[in-house]
Amino acid sequence: MRHPLVEAAGRTRIVDLSHAIAPTPQSLPDFLRVQVTYMDHAAGAADMERAFGVPARLMREGEGPAAEYLWLGTHSATHVDAPWHYNSTVAGARAQTIDELPLEWFLAPGVVVDARHKADGDPLTLEEMSDGIAASGHSLEPGDIVLVHSGRDAFYAEPDYVVRGCGVTAAATRWLYEHGVRVMGIDAWSWDSPLDRQAAEALQRDEPGIFWGAHQVDLAYAQIERLANLGALPPSGFTVACFPLKVAGGSAGPARVVAILES
Repeated sequence: MRHPLVEAAGRTRIVDLSHAIAPTPQSLPDFLRVQVTYMDHAAGAADMERAFGVPARLMREGEGPAAEYLWLGTHSATHVDAPWHYNSTVAGARAQTIDELPLEWFLAPGVVVDARHKADGDPLTLEEMSDGIAASGHSLEPGDIVLVHSGRDAFYAEPDYVVRGCGVTAAATRWLYEHGVRVMGIDAWSWDSPLDRQAAEALQRDEPGIFWGAHQVDLAYAQIERLANLGALPPSGFTVACFPLKVAGGSAGPARVVAILES
């Protein structure tokens, strides 16, 4: 008997919402840099001979296994943040790391909030978030995954990508959390508005709660950053799968995020 998921595959469409893990310029600071070292089949054959004494002539076409070695931060490319990323304690308790979060959070109905009209540094407010969900025609339920479509994924390879995006206010983040949302994401560098603008405002006003305000809102939630292709999705009627890598004690985990749509 065929597995029901195999049967269902013929009636679904899967949309990739992730950027590829690819090498970045070496001039970038470590927290932005990704290094991929590619080992070809000849190198693999040499490794097998060193490990097992089997020469390349005994392998198909004289080739051994290809392999890659990755050097990247857990917040590089498309990834899921855990509460531990925001603070060591959240809501009076030790913050959860990425490997401690419930798997049920990462497979749930999704809704897209259109924020393409928002300027860089003009964060989505509580009212705009509420109106955006209403405009999608979706009735928000606990456990839903909310995705903010800013359109800034188009600038992913540009040097100024980190300072683009509208971001989301702390108040809007709290509103989502109060409605049972535990995973929320955006197709920009950060869920918060660009940090250079937040830094300038925080220093000028000399107030806490401005810089990194949506991250440090003291809530145990997860956020997906650096999504892609949200424009390929309808406003609702799809399922999001966004399981992060199980990094022991990690503040985040890279993820292959996809949307599953019924045909």
